Amino acid sequence: MKTSFRYVLLLLLAMGTTHAQDTIIPLWTAPIPNRVDSGEVEIREEQDILRISKVQLPDIAVYLPSKAHNTGMGVLVFPGGGYHILAYDWEGTDVAKWLNSKGIAAFVVKYRLPVSRSLQRPYEVPLMDAQRALRLVRATHEAWGISPDKIGVMGFSAGGHLASSLGTLYGLKTYEPRDPADALSARPDFMALVYPVISFTSVAAHSGSRKALLGDSPLAGMLERYSTELQITPDTPPAILFHANDDEGVSPENSLLFYRGLLKNKVPAALHIYPRGGHGFSLSASDPYLHRWTDDFVLWLQDQWLRP
Repeated sequence: MKTSFRYVLLLLLAMGTTHAQDTIIPLWTAPIPNRVDSGEVEIREEQDILRISKVQLPDIAVYLPSKAHNTGMGVLVFPGGGYHILAYDWEGTDVAKWLNSKGIAAFVVKYRLPVSRSLQRPYEVPLMDAQRALRLVRATHEAWGISPDKIGVMGFSAGGHLASSLGTLYGLKTYEPRDPADALSARPDFMALVYPVISFTSVAAHSGSRKALLGDSPLAGMLERYSTELQITPDTPPAILFHANDDEGVSPENSLLFYRGLLKNKVPAALHIYPRGGHGFSLSASDPYLHRWTDDFVLWLQDQWLRP
């Protein structure tokens, strides 16, 4: 058994059956793939929200529901931030706590950002970290009290692009296997995409995320590869999408493109476009109308997994 996997298993053994809220699991042990030593350090800025940039050591923060309410489902949460920063609490840990209230285990992924100087092939790294995170959660599912075939992803804005990339490019080899976890599938069982960046080729493309991930002069084929509406197949996981009509940050056309691709490939899908909400609405707990997207997600999840 490789060192990194043994480390994780020993950590879980030490936890025993205790409540593991906010347990931090590193994605990688040294050497971290696709990384060079640049002298960069992670930056955490907390004002209205916690913004994390220049991530050097990616990890998973684990939030578990009470055993009495555990549904056996798990969701990896990918905060957004245009691939420049992570809106870590607003679209990460706050969301995890809400998922716990619905009996769903949550795993907030602090993934590396392609604008970092510490990366060799920046465009590969977010997906690499996402694949590793899904495999690691699946490998250790018993410790979290979840089923290995009920693990989904939820992503916001650029985090939605990463979640949809994982859902469509889960089989793309981005790193050499490190331990037994990497023999497992990185395919999520479902996707929830909230005001997601999807396309890099259409007129609706979010130029900031595209430039951050692929640079000013993308390599041949990269715009198409990371336009996730073009990567949908009949094996793509079921998905639900949420967007607002008045989103001036990421056009709702992104969600429409992905939804049409899902329908074309006969993948179970749902789409909710609300008349207002702008961009970055997160849980919208105080909005009497928009906050209902969270209920819509739970109802869809119940319908997908619990119907006769």
